[in-house]
Amino acid sequence: MSVQPPAPTERGILQFLAICDSFYPPDAVQASIEQQRHWYDALCARFDRPLPPEMIFADGMLQRIPIRRYRPRKISTRTILLYLHGGGFVVGSLESHHAICAEIADFAGAELVSVDYRLAPEYRWPAQTDDGFTVSKHLLSANSKVVLIGDSAGANLAAGLALRARDEGLSGVVGQVLIYPALGGDLAAGSYVEMAAAPGLTTADVAYYREILQAPAGNEIAEPLQAASLAGLPPAFITVAHFDPLRDDGRQYAARLTAEGVEVWFREEPQMVHAWLRARHMSEGARDGFRAVCEAIRRFAAA
Repeated sequence: MSVQPPAPTERGILQFLAICDSFYPPDAVQASIEQQRHWYDALCARFDRPLPPEMIFADGMLQRIPIRRYRPRKISTRTILLYLHGGGFVVGSLESHHAICAEIADFAGAELVSVDYRLAPEYRWPAQTDDGFTVSKHLLSANSKVVLIGDSAGANLAAGLALRARDEGLSGVVGQVLIYPALGGDLAAGSYVEMAAAPGLTTADVAYYREILQAPAGNEIAEPLQAASLAGLPPAFITVAHFDPLRDDGRQYAARLTAEGVEVWFREEPQMVHAWLRARHMSEGARDGFRAVCEAIRRFAAA
């Protein structure tokens, strides 16, 4: 008798998962990198949305790194939002998170910079964190305050950038917003076992992405959960999905940050799956979760 893997029951998120499966097969990681990117781009286009009214955006280069700047109709803070997209370090681009970035910038009333960091396997670790750090150092050197934001693999990068900024004595990072982050947890324990076959992302998928990236095991920038100390980091907002093998990474990181004196806001979305940001306009749970993310970003940006 087969045991059904844990799954949500909310109608909106089930509809979201059905659409995702029609564009991005559950066994996508077995396909070529080129095919994975084609499927992912098509999926992202399916969930594309019109940008908020009067949103201005422009592509550019910062040193050798492609970026996209978003400027909403109303700017209420000089703090800059720095966004690092998800996609397992393998897929994703400025286009994949275009509407998400625009909506965040509009809600927060802040300029947002999205980073088109280099992807694996063409570029292995630390190319991704180095690209993000180059952009963040540039923004901080301009006497700007910065909020670091990322989802999934991008949240891994954001957490690592917060550690790098602290270790290099860079001031100005006023918050880190980690959305279902991958932080280097034990693949044989906790949610990696309980949610090994979760819809949207499996533990086998996580292992595949780690192998592709080839980051050194135990490196605290690549695996922030392995950091010797988290003291002195900026305040954090961390949100996880209950039906996600990455769930306990966020739980454990929030607990460690709190224990080491860092202010933390933590949410666990009870009906959500990995990548629920894309469901924000069709799922009640995703809509509430996205609003909480945006409110946290606005709060950090106003500090």
